[in-house]
Amino acid sequence: MGRTKKIFTNSRVIILLIFLFLALIAIRPDPSNTGVAIKSVIKNSTASIAGLENPRQNAAPMSREVIKTVNNVPIYNMEDYNQAMTRLQINRSVIITTDIDTYRLVTREIIEVTELNETELKNVTEEIETESVVEVYNETTDQTVNKTVIERENVTKEVEVPKLNITHTGLVEDIGIRVGEAPKNNIKKGLDLQGGTRVLLKPEEVLSKNDMDTLIENMKERLNVYGLSDLVIRSAEDLSGNQFILVEIAGANEEEVKELLAKQGKFEAKIGNETVFSGGNRDIPYVCRSADCSGIDPSYGCGQAGEGYMCRFRFSITLAQSAADRQAELTKDLEVITENKQDYLSEKLILYLDDNNVDELNIGSDLKGRAVTDIQISGSGIGVSEQEAAIDALANMKKLQTVLITGSLPVKIDIVKTDLISPSLGETFTKNALLIGLASILVVVLIIYIRYRKLQVALPMLVTTLSEVIIILGVASLIGWNLDLAAIAGIIIAVGTGVDHLVVLTDETIKGESSMAFNWKERIKRAFFIIIAAYFTTLVAMLPLMRAGAGLLKGFAITTIIGVSIGVFITRPAYAAIVEQLLKE
Repeated sequence: MGRTKKIFTNSRVIILLIFLFLALIAIRPDPSNTGVAIKSVIKNSTASIAGLENPRQNAAPMSREVIKTVNNVPIYNMEDYNQAMTRLQINRSVIITTDIDTYRLVTREIIEVTELNETELKNVTEEIETESVVEVYNETTDQTVNKTVIERENVTKEVEVPKLNITHTGLVEDIGIRVGEAPKNNIKKGLDLQGGTRVLLKPEEVLSKNDMDTLIENMKERLNVYGLSDLVIRSAEDLSGNQFILVEIAGANEEEVKELLAKQGKFEAKIGNETVFSGGNRDIPYVCRSADCSGIDPSYGCGQAGEGYMCRFRFSITLAQSAADRQAELTKDLEVITENKQDYLSEKLILYLDDNNVDELNIGSDLKGRAVTDIQISGSGIGVSEQEAAIDALANMKKLQTVLITGSLPVKIDIVKTDLISPSLGETFTKNALLIGLASILVVVLIIYIRYRKLQVALPMLVTTLSEVIIILGVASLIGWNLDLAAIAGIIIAVGTGVDHLVVLTDETIKGESSMAFNWKERIKRAFFIIIAAYFTTLVAMLPLMRAGAGLLKGFAITTIIGVSIGVFITRPAYAAIVEQLLKE
């Protein structure tokens, strides 16, 4: 009993126990957690409208919202959720209960809306302002002065809009929730284990650190707009110094990722063939996103267009003075024409996104030759109903605002490689890896027991090895590091190196036990000299691997460094203290 007390009151063992406790808090294991966790919510979907939100970027798995019931039917796993989705009917209420709140949404029918090569006229009412100068008598100065009077009136005019063709499919539209099995702990799985898409991108030219950071931030913002929140984007280099960007997106297919990442996202506003301004802070320092200066255009609103509806949006932007000067220069020689009793310039302001014409705006005659910094951008959205047209218009507005804010990507990027990983393969690999890992540890302990014939050595070695794995996983959970194939390989290397170190400690201890000049501290000191030398050798070997393979081996290197560091500074000293007490006569 006295020996046990000495072990658990030893400072090195206490430190190990503290780290184990903190690791378990970080991992937060909960085998009983059931349901399906919300991985992402598609913007403007029925789920998004009902109030369901995307999880926070890089949020811990156990903090994600978990769906518990759908229409009061319990959801225990993905199979239950998929069956619940197949039972949904068009235009019916759906009640979704999560571990946080209850949401009510209404399903919609999948309706295909296509523009025909025909147009029709639509009457719209627009409020216009007219200025007039009148003479007013000023009693204070006893003089007649000129005063500008602004009058507002509503003018109805015809606008040409495309005809729409509506096709009813009779199918229920996706409610817009992407889910996965409810997490049992806070260990984040990489794509190798949970499935998804990994893309390796290469800029066409060498970027400075600031430009690379800007590129990555722009890409993150774009992907977030599309509702892809479970993602990792980081820069990487190979040993030759070539620059890469590694993008990992869980739950997205290969074509979605290519569509989002391959486009440069170039926005230009042109008069004729001349560019007036481009997206980004250089030409557009401010883009309004608040309700008072963005949203559905009150002058046009929503109305029927063929068999469907069309809504127009508008939002204001502020141009840099240089862009305003370019506008003044390009408009000063344009002619004034009259349409529907309104005076416009002979050329339109044409908006291009990735070289595609997305809208054409009339330029009021009062802007001729004037360097105006405050202007309005507009566009439209279509749908089978007025509500759907408004939702589509607002979605298009948000996309355009994002491009205007972030600008085009600093450089064109090429897709070097894409890997599509099946979730089922990842799940199978995870189970096999756990079984093989546990079997390997037990085999090593058995061999150690056969070698030393002492449970006082084998059992502490088993406890130390398992403690090391738990603390490594705790650190990974705390820093949000994704556990992928490379990271698992790093854990195996760390554990294998740890067993080597424990054997060195045991040999030195047993040698000391049989020596006439028996000195525990001296023997342990000699063993740790060997261990520290091996530790620094491993450390130096891992550092270049963080850049090798365009950074794809970074997880292996970091996990190995974390693992051997935990072993050298936490678990090995505790093992030495335990064995020292157990082998003392």
